[in-house]
Amino acid sequence: MDATEFRKFGKAAVDYLADYLENLRDRPVLPSVEPGYLQDLIPREVPQEPDKWQDILVDMERVIMPGVTHWHSPQFHAFYPTANSYPGIVGEMLSAGIGCLGFSWITSPACTELEVAMMDWLGKLIQLPQEFLNSSDGPGGGVIQGSASEATLVGLLAAKERTVRRIKTLHPEWDEGTIKGKLIAYSSDQSNSSVEKAGLLGSIPMRLLPTDDKCRLRGATLEEGIRSDVKKGLIPCYVVATLGTTGTCAFDCLEELGPICNREELWLHVDAAYAGSAFICPEFRHLMAGVHYADSYNFNPHKWMLVNFDCSAMWVKDSQYLVEAFSVDRIYLKHQHQGRAPDYRHWQIPLGRRFRSLKLWMVLRLYGIQGLQQHIRRQVSLAQEFETLLRGDSRFEIVTEISMGLVCFRLKGPDSLTKTLHDRLMARKKIYIIAATFRDKHILRFVVCSRMSEPRDIAFAWEEIRGQADQVLLGNNTGSDTPLSIHKTYSRSKTRKECPSNELKVNGITSGQA
Repeated sequence: MDATEFRKFGKAAVDYLADYLENLRDRPVLPSVEPGYLQDLIPREVPQEPDKWQDILVDMERVIMPGVTHWHSPQFHAFYPTANSYPGIVGEMLSAGIGCLGFSWITSPACTELEVAMMDWLGKLIQLPQEFLNSSDGPGGGVIQGSASEATLVGLLAAKERTVRRIKTLHPEWDEGTIKGKLIAYSSDQSNSSVEKAGLLGSIPMRLLPTDDKCRLRGATLEEGIRSDVKKGLIPCYVVATLGTTGTCAFDCLEELGPICNREELWLHVDAAYAGSAFICPEFRHLMAGVHYADSYNFNPHKWMLVNFDCSAMWVKDSQYLVEAFSVDRIYLKHQHQGRAPDYRHWQIPLGRRFRSLKLWMVLRLYGIQGLQQHIRRQVSLAQEFETLLRGDSRFEIVTEISMGLVCFRLKGPDSLTKTLHDRLMARKKIYIIAATFRDKHILRFVVCSRMSEPRDIAFAWEEIRGQADQVLLGNNTGSDTPLSIHKTYSRSKTRKECPSNELKVNGITSGQA
């Protein structure tokens, strides 16, 4: 493919993506395929002769799209958002076209220096303490990791190195193996699975501590855990506090945990993967109170801040601990400007790194602070609309405080009702929500995810949920609908005008469409 063909292919691909994103409501959010569906749709071997790019675009619809779960669909309400925007996509294109590997300053100065600048922009935007910024007088700074999972592991390994050195000075007779065998880390039983995995990868047991009635990790619980483990001869090393837990978007009490960590010389890592984007809005910043106690802080612009995956922002108070933990300085990696700018290979697990800051730069410039704040506030408002609809139906209960863009709810009564409701929703594939467990009860999580979500999409989801709840409570668990029951469900609706047929119609999509 030459430049002429690339221009044609590229323009056609952009048109394809624009059409795809603008018409997502016309596609079922979940695919209807079985494992192995793709094997019979493509050849078993690489083609001997080049294919035409036009044929490949056709195959996007024939082969790929039938097996895609549409994460940016307004009917996608599972997990947490994965961000997407046109500026972010263009940033990805430019990064791919330039194709540099910015593992050190000399391998692409712009790659390093734009990242330094963007991490300061972002840190100032959420009002992180000055000592976390690259522009501070101290050793702190920011780096873009691939995911919050990586950031948690990087923090753990740095904490491990710092603790081993500290204990070695107190007990010079102990070897490193002895010290490492005594280390233990802490998080809450509501923390993300990646936190537990970080402990596995870092060879440090991760003790999951119980939370209070609001799913928060409290200081007294941490203190009790530390005291118990010290009595056993263990060495507390690392604490992961979560701001916006995966299950219920709960916020650990940093103002209680922080002083304990500082006093006991434990590394405090703050995981704000989802909720951290909301801190660009002043009204949410009280939820990060106590962040000044942290040794490292992380959130994902690729979750809620319109920057395409992957872009996970991490700041540390003292980058030297990262350098000491990850530095492998072969002669072919050295350059004459070392020490004058960060070599980010020392701040991460892999060597190579992509030009991720380009898409962050694009999004921050083309949306501006006001545009990003508007996006966050709109999605929080849509979640509140869904909350209002739930509270208007006495068959449902909301099980946690509404937080950010997440609403956790269930059908009143035995768990079997909520499980059956979820099964029916998944079978129909009109919307996508996932289940969770809260205080030994089966619950459903409804998250506003798509940047294209509007009130009509909340109404569509609510009618689908309520209609299927009718079927569950009538005892119809076969997966098929009773038309009379559905008609009654829609006619009772207080959130929409009368529909002249038995089918719910929102944005031209009918409840019976696949």
